[in-house]
Amino acid sequence: MNAVSDKLASIAGPENLMVNEPMRLHTTFRVGGPADYFVRPQTIDQLAALLAFCRENEQPCYVIGNGSNLLVSDEGYRGVIIQLFQNHDHIRVEGTRIIAQSGAMLSRIASLALQEGLTGFEFASGIPGTFGGACVMNAGAYGGELKDVLVSVSVMDQNGTVSTISPEAMELGYRTSRFPKNQEIVLEGTLSLHQGDPAEIRANMMELTAKRKEKQPLEFASAGSTFKRPAGYFAGKLIEDAGLRGFSVGGAAVSEKHCGFVVNKGTASAADVWKVITHVQEEVYRQSGVQLQTEVKLLGSFS
Repeated sequence: MNAVSDKLASIAGPENLMVNEPMRLHTTFRVGGPADYFVRPQTIDQLAALLAFCRENEQPCYVIGNGSNLLVSDEGYRGVIIQLFQNHDHIRVEGTRIIAQSGAMLSRIASLALQEGLTGFEFASGIPGTFGGACVMNAGAYGGELKDVLVSVSVMDQNGTVSTISPEAMELGYRTSRFPKNQEIVLEGTLSLHQGDPAEIRANMMELTAKRKEKQPLEFASAGSTFKRPAGYFAGKLIEDAGLRGFSVGGAAVSEKHCGFVVNKGTASAADVWKVITHVQEEVYRQSGVQLQTEVKLLGSFS
């Protein structure tokens, strides 16, 4: 242990701190080297204290949920990873509104909505991420987006100040929001749904689940859709037309089932994944003139 780890342990408790923690254990890509420090604060006050310590001691820090939209380099992360996941996953229902903490999985929120006979959140039932991450990227699927049902979000800034903001102030767009730019951390948010027929809600969720199983490579580790949809195009179609279906480097490959997904077939390194991504971007641009942008966030050093 050293002075940094001692202080982090004193803030969050030694049981909630891991040193040199492999990030492959905390991302859905199942790749990534070690983080110097990996800490799971149990309270909002602990989170604020961690941010203050990192700021005052010039320690880089990064907040994650379940790592479902994240590619961490093989060298890992030189700094402090703060995880808000199962330690911040409380969900409650108030009438037709659901209040969820940032670490709650979207699938759990959708299941609770079904249980309460609330409709409007079915689109998110199969997105493999947390509520906080979904707010940050305005997650969406099958014609729905989080902005359609968000009422408010509580955030913490880098100074530890907590505020509640409206959807209009969130700057929600296609897979974007103001939160990364402002370095704000989503703490919890409120969804506005409406009463529906539980049988219809269940049927809709089952239909969307069947579509995902049919069209997406759920049998492999991935970060979901790797690329944003370019205006006027579909990323998967551009990649397929470029002859890149199944293109692979090491253990990483363009999915045979859906070309919009780069997958880890079991032995990939982060470098393998990144080489596939960059080759796809270069080849699609060469052939079509369209520059694909990644949905996946990068953490660490990539060359």
